[in-house]
Amino acid sequence: MTKKDYSVLAALVALALFIWLRDTSWMSSAEDTLPILIALPVFYWLGKPWKFITQEQPLELPGWRLGLVAVLFLIGIVVESTLLLSIGWTLLLWTWLELRIKPEDRRNLSKLLVLPMMSFPWVTLDMQQLGWYFRLSGAWTTAKIYTLLGYDVKYGGTTILIDQLPISVEAACAGLNTLQSMLIAGSVVAYIVLGETKRYWPNIALLVVMAWVANTSRILVLSAVALAFGREFALGAFHTWGGWFILVVMFILCWLLFELQVPKPMTNPKARE
Repeated sequence: MTKKDYSVLAALVALALFIWLRDTSWMSSAEDTLPILIALPVFYWLGKPWKFITQEQPLELPGWRLGLVAVLFLIGIVVESTLLLSIGWTLLLWTWLELRIKPEDRRNLSKLLVLPMMSFPWVTLDMQQLGWYFRLSGAWTTAKIYTLLGYDVKYGGTTILIDQLPISVEAACAGLNTLQSMLIAGSVVAYIVLGETKRYWPNIALLVVMAWVANTSRILVLSAVALAFGREFALGAFHTWGGWFILVVMFILCWLLFELQVPKPMTNPKARE
């Protein structure tokens, strides 16, 4: 590696610290947010073996790429978008790696770029509106399902009354604090199972849908527990551990769904003769 390589790495570290420390409101849920940092070491692990171009070649980063990174950072700062800053940081990382990684490894490595992009707290900081829609749609779906089951249901916004039992889908029930960690875990599984196929990217998008299903299932189950064992029990330890259990179940279902999409190997007709 040349001095310019080390300069790029230093710039990446400095920019990463800037993104994390620019808005520290994520610290209120640090125990749920900090685990997303695992995305970077996982990116390194899945990207092995790292085959760098050995010969000393001058590092010349494309000017238009650097300009785009600068624009993304400028807009991200102005509109206070951690997502745009994360995209800009990931683009800078990939611009450098494209020049230093052997061509035969770039295609698979490009599929892993979702991991460094998810190593910044943009879901917690930028996606509060998404959390509202998760809550609103989850409450609506829960109300409709319990109505179909014959319960007396009254519904308004994020509040449901089921047989006179009030169920309030609070902000914590949106699952934003754990959503990004689950997206990282799902992306890793998608890469391991489908990384060599064209079905990888559609399933990355599917993870958002699965996250909504997991959140709505959590509301349904917690409501059922509250009806069966009382509101106090549902809001106690079960609220935390039961919610995590549902997320683990959904994670396993995602894995099985990915496995079902693995292309079957072509059988050799001559082998059956």
